[in-house]
Amino acid sequence: MVWVAVPVEQVSSTEIKRYIDFLLEQGLQAHTINCHLSSIRGFYDYLKDEEELVAKNPVIRGLALRVPHPLPKHVKDNDIAEFLKSVKKPRDLAIFMLMLRCGLRVDEVANLTLDGIDYTRSQILVKSGKGAKDRVVFISHDAAVALARYLQIRLDTAEKKVFLVEKGKYRGKPISVRGIQKRIEYYSKKSGLQISCHQLRHTMATQLLNADADLVSIQEILGHTRIKTTQRYSKLSNLKAERDYHGAMEKIMAGASQQGIQLRGTREKQ
Repeated sequence: MVWVAVPVEQVSSTEIKRYIDFLLEQGLQAHTINCHLSSIRGFYDYLKDEEELVAKNPVIRGLALRVPHPLPKHVKDNDIAEFLKSVKKPRDLAIFMLMLRCGLRVDEVANLTLDGIDYTRSQILVKSGKGAKDRVVFISHDAAVALARYLQIRLDTAEKKVFLVEKGKYRGKPISVRGIQKRIEYYSKKSGLQISCHQLRHTMATQLLNADADLVSIQEILGHTRIKTTQRYSKLSNLKAERDYHGAMEKIMAGASQQGIQLRGTREKQ
């Protein structure tokens, strides 16, 4: 199919927009269309650099389509309870509780060190988290209990990282990120629930928001660089939205009721 009836050096952003419309009509997704645009942009770069053809690149800034980002999925409370029932190893339970209650990423759990745990302040120091930034997270009572139970039976070793491989030739070595992911896959299959490490972290964020925790505080705990990342959870927090709606509506209706009484009183006087 011939898309333009003019030489390539005369193609403008208008033709590119029509091409985008055609691809959309064909049912292509934004990511695929952006790949097409990238190819066209690269072609014009080639013409300029290799063929020395003077032509303005028609794929201008802003033409690329916005790729939708799926909202993070949280786990329902009853599913969390069912999942945790299937976890029998103290080490694995402690790992999952740190994700669920402290919002740790899987790599942050794998890299957690003994000196980062402060039981006196109920805090954990996350060293070199995402973006190579340190941050402090807080530990709930149930997560602290799960962690303490594991530490009581942890292998006696000089290894500084908290969570260790317990069997096989790597016994006593730090458990890897993939090792943790395999454990949650095992328990997901055992419980019949599809749960990932990242979902546990998302669940904590949603639960905090439903419990009226401040968005900025959640951002700090999760280690998000931008508040926009944390704001995505507000779209998931239906419970909080419901409470906010009914609370605000009660105030609105109370005000309207008072105004209505005054209006009736005014009509009666007239």
